[in-house]
Amino acid sequence: MKVTSTKFGQLEDGSSVELFTLSNEKITVKITNYGAIITAVDMPNKNGSIDNVVCGFDKLETYLSDEYLGSYPYFGAIIGRFGNRIAKGHLEIEGKTYEMAINNGPNHLHGGAVGFDRKLFAAETIENETEVGVKLTYLSPDGEENYPGNLKVTCIYTLNESSDLGIQYYAETDKTTVVNLTNHSYFNLTGQKENILNHELELTATKMTEMVEQIPTGKIVPVVGTAYDFTSAKKINASGLEMGYDDNFVLDNEGKLKLAGILSEARSGRKIKVYTTQPGMQVYTGYWNPEIEINGKKKFGSFSGIALETQHYPDSVNQPNFPSTLLKPGEIYDQKTVYKFITE
Repeated sequence: MKVTSTKFGQLEDGSSVELFTLSNEKITVKITNYGAIITAVDMPNKNGSIDNVVCGFDKLETYLSDEYLGSYPYFGAIIGRFGNRIAKGHLEIEGKTYEMAINNGPNHLHGGAVGFDRKLFAAETIENETEVGVKLTYLSPDGEENYPGNLKVTCIYTLNESSDLGIQYYAETDKTTVVNLTNHSYFNLTGQKENILNHELELTATKMTEMVEQIPTGKIVPVVGTAYDFTSAKKINASGLEMGYDDNFVLDNEGKLKLAGILSEARSGRKIKVYTTQPGMQVYTGYWNPEIEINGKKKFGSFSGIALETQHYPDSVNQPNFPSTLLKPGEIYDQKTVYKFITE
């Protein structure tokens, strides 16, 4: 195993952006400290052919381009301060009201106009006998995107010999705030040779949050016998939903690292097992992913990847019966997700 770093580019303010490469004998993972983005996971199929199985770009410039940001899918980024939606951007903490940016229909999405996905993290590499990785840190100042409190965020990516990509999150605040961090990687186990509709998904979740226009009603409802039933493996297009999925599944894991789901693609022999301490997972099949021209070729577009976003439930801040996303001074936000990459 090894970890290396190279220059990935430069931001408008002159800041240098790095690209970190974590590798073992089977897979290679590339991560930049801009947005803490996973840009590539190169892994073999059952015939030994290597492909990048996440949606991402080879150049920083593409992440900064108007073409990409105009229909922004957040490829591979760390999302914060609050992942997913807050209804009407309305947030109340300890009796004080905060009105957040409205950037997704009538709602607040993924931390606002400029979330953690577009921030430059400080970085240091990790290398020991059991894993290699990169530790990324960012201080979100009090009032950033109108969130209260200075929030110190740490995201640690690690890779071991078993091809487990760990994502460990920590956060601390000096004023009561809300935190809901997630990674927004989109997986395509064909390496973009096809879309993801023939991938099979299996989830441990037997329930989901009932949603109306992407906002939870507060009810937790069963999935069995519905189009949202992935309690046994089935193809993503099996239920014939025209726009696919963008829904939060309830994991009932009580903060312990447990299996949440398995994504597989038969022809490549590739598989990803997802483990998490988080109470939910937003499954988004990328209907709105933009088609982007890169080196004269059109890439991505609808259903080009599936995001398996382990997180707290959407709009938790306005739903007192949901697991809390409040973080108070003296407390530590501590969550972990592991993506295990397998070729059979």
